Amino acid sequence: MPSTFEYTWDTPVYKGKTSFSTGLFIGGKFVDGSNGTTIDVINPATGKVITKIAEGTPKDVDLAVAAAHKAFETSWGLKCPGSERGRLLSKLADLMEEHNDEYAALEALDNGKTFNWAKNADLGLSIGTIRYYAGWADKVHGSTIETGEDKLNYTRHEPIGVVGQIIPWNFPLMMLAWKIGPALATGNAIVLKPSEFTPLTALLTAKLIQEAGFPPGVVNIVNGYGSTVGQAISEHMAIEKVAFTGSTLVGRKVMEASAKSNLKKVTLELGGKSPSIVFDDADLNVAVNWAAHGIYFNHGQTCCAGSRIFVHEKIYDAFLEKFTAKSKSLKVGDPFATDSFQGPQVSEIQFNRVMGYIESGKQEGATLHLGGHRIGNEGYYISPTIFTDTKPDMRIVREEIFGPVGVVIKFKDDDDIIHQANDTVYGLAAAVFTTNVNRAIKTAHALHAGTVWVNCSNTLYANVPFGGYKQSGIGRELGEYALDNYTAVKAIQINLT
Repeated sequence: MPSTFEYTWDTPVYKGKTSFSTGLFIGGKFVDGSNGTTIDVINPATGKVITKIAEGTPKDVDLAVAAAHKAFETSWGLKCPGSERGRLLSKLADLMEEHNDEYAALEALDNGKTFNWAKNADLGLSIGTIRYYAGWADKVHGSTIETGEDKLNYTRHEPIGVVGQIIPWNFPLMMLAWKIGPALATGNAIVLKPSEFTPLTALLTAKLIQEAGFPPGVVNIVNGYGSTVGQAISEHMAIEKVAFTGSTLVGRKVMEASAKSNLKKVTLELGGKSPSIVFDDADLNVAVNWAAHGIYFNHGQTCCAGSRIFVHEKIYDAFLEKFTAKSKSLKVGDPFATDSFQGPQVSEIQFNRVMGYIESGKQEGATLHLGGHRIGNEGYYISPTIFTDTKPDMRIVREEIFGPVGVVIKFKDDDDIIHQANDTVYGLAAAVFTTNVNRAIKTAHALHAGTVWVNCSNTLYANVPFGGYKQSGIGRELGEYALDNYTAVKAIQINLT
């Protein structure tokens, strides 16, 4: 019998309790892993163990897939009308809203993001995504196609079946909502693996899925490591589609395993090295504030982080002065403090990775303009960091750091910046700052990126698609486009004569 995680908060921003099982959620029940082993969940603010969760194995993935198939064939998929799927998703959104602050506290506890950011950003989009796809559940349909008076041709958009989903640690609840929302709306059954670093909000969601009344086996959550559970999901012969969000390196492995097994349908939302472009006619204060948000939001642990900040040479010095002051003003500290903007990196592994990139930047000859050091002796805190005087071939310019580290680079003219901005293997997002609408549109069209923000950064909506060009991924999440990831189109042709 899996243990129960119980925790009480008494902080300046939240006072409350939580209680839920630490087991795997398979077939509508919380169970121990087949090996009886556990995984430590660490508080990144202290480096200490919060709790232990059950560790899943490939055998547990088999059990979850069997439960999902049973649900799909008997109580879900085409056996459950869209109106009922929408009702259950709406009920889940209501329950999530009732636990809004509890969710935010859990995100702060095992991820390290600040409670205020989790509450005001992550929770709104997470719950909003579930509500959005609840509305779509009874509106997924095909069309009739005219070919002649003696023929009837039409299409059906049917659920794929059992789908695997592997989500990252940077936005645990939001990524869960982005994945399960369209999959459930279209009638698929799910086997989902949360990150071993940040499983707590997924386990609370499993409890609420149970409470909402979803049929057993519709959603299965298997805690575990990527090399075991993630691999088992990617290569499972009875899973017909897999969705993964994470690094490009691991995305390649997911795609390879999916291809070598049963040619699963694959969607990937991967890494980025997004440019923020500040033209000489930009509102400087707007550009500084949004560029800071672009790189430092979520401690820089954002796939679309604006980590390459290109500034026109005419305003470079003025921008750098204001951007430096803004960076210094951001409070790094306890996620449950009232004034913290940035908490710790998610883990010691990630902390060391980011610090390694900072050292690389110094060794390769870039100027460490600001920060670059650890804050405090406990936890995984890194100061907001700015590099200048970089070269295009430096690792800090070319590789995804996934931390609060930005490079500020001069450019001369519009053609020059388009070349520099597109000189990357990634293409997830970009931001453009200008008061000239013609320049904004021309630049946005020329950038090789799935999302281009103008005079803003890192703004996301449930009904607006998100995804990348090049090595930033395959397919789109959010909006109507995400529904295509989870449906198979069947053509019916009837001879009426």
